Amino acid sequence: MLALKKLYDRPGLWWTNDTPIPVIGAREVLVAVTHAGICGTDRHIYEWDAWSRSRVRVGVTTGHEFVGRVVQTGDAVSRVRVGQRVSAEGHVGCGQCRPCRTGNGHICQDVKILGIDRDGCFAQYVAVPEENIWPIDARIPDHVAAVFDPLGNAMHTVMAAGVSGKSVLITGVGIIGLMAVTIARAAGAARIFVSDVDRRRLDIARRLGADEAYHASEEDWTDRVRRATHHRGADVLLEMSGNPRAIQQGFAALAGGGVAALLGLPSDRVSLDLANDIIFKGATVLGINGRRMFDTWYQVEDFVLSGRIDLGPIITHQLPLDEFEQGFHLMQSGDAIKVVLAVPQENPIPCPTPASTIAAVSCSLL
Repeated sequence: MLALKKLYDRPGLWWTNDTPIPVIGAREVLVAVTHAGICGTDRHIYEWDAWSRSRVRVGVTTGHEFVGRVVQTGDAVSRVRVGQRVSAEGHVGCGQCRPCRTGNGHICQDVKILGIDRDGCFAQYVAVPEENIWPIDARIPDHVAAVFDPLGNAMHTVMAAGVSGKSVLITGVGIIGLMAVTIARAAGAARIFVSDVDRRRLDIARRLGADEAYHASEEDWTDRVRRATHHRGADVLLEMSGNPRAIQQGFAALAGGGVAALLGLPSDRVSLDLANDIIFKGATVLGINGRRMFDTWYQVEDFVLSGRIDLGPIITHQLPLDEFEQGFHLMQSGDAIKVVLAVPQENPIPCPTPASTIAAVSCSLL
């Protein structure tokens, strides 16, 4: 099959046409991928930065955001059917550790992530455990269904912080920060403030419902947030940037008794004024990791079907898989926000064996 792989210990991804189709286990599902989203994590792997060099296995098929059709199910699969349109949770938990057994599988102690620890979805087929499969409602377009994973990150952050009726500050309006703007507006945030260093994204944030958008280089922007909130500060901080300065500024602008939900990943340690910005404020700080399985997925589906969130300005480009280089370059230049790749299905590909386990409809998809 066709696949994008991290074949060498250097920047880039490599196009291959001879990757074996995955062989599924008894409780696994084989999905023919039709669309896959490029994530910030994929960009880290493409650029081969310090984090990805220390975390990602050379030789892995990358990608973890997708939608497709089920073409094969393992012998022990009971819930998923061949021909079904699905996405999947990309974090595969062990099912045995305490977090997994207490409803917190998103922080599994031995998690395996698609496109990092196991082969991912930048390919014509991907194998996923049945427990991770998420059926997609027929009313949801493919390019939207393909980005349920990052949309879930934004949803988890917003919903964990409880934004209804609150003033909300979002530091960093990249892909997930912009998603958080439209979700927070739909969830009933009273006022939304955003900060970033990219003026184009600040403009998009305004279109999505932000009341005020501040360039992070403006020294007085945190004071302006306070003035706009009767000198209290923002009730909620949604930190999406991972930038140390933005994190510090966000806490400085947070109101007493406020809630800070932190999703952005810093590349190094961050110095905070714990006494003044957290302890004396009585602030609640939430670490956000991935999506709650599967509370967040239900929330994402409900919000999308309600028509209350706007992803049009966020999903800026749809390209064929073989133009992945252009997709990454558009993201690096800032000309693209979210890129969705269409995975080719026109070339006949031999069905996985044993063929008797695959309905005739599956080969017609390829």
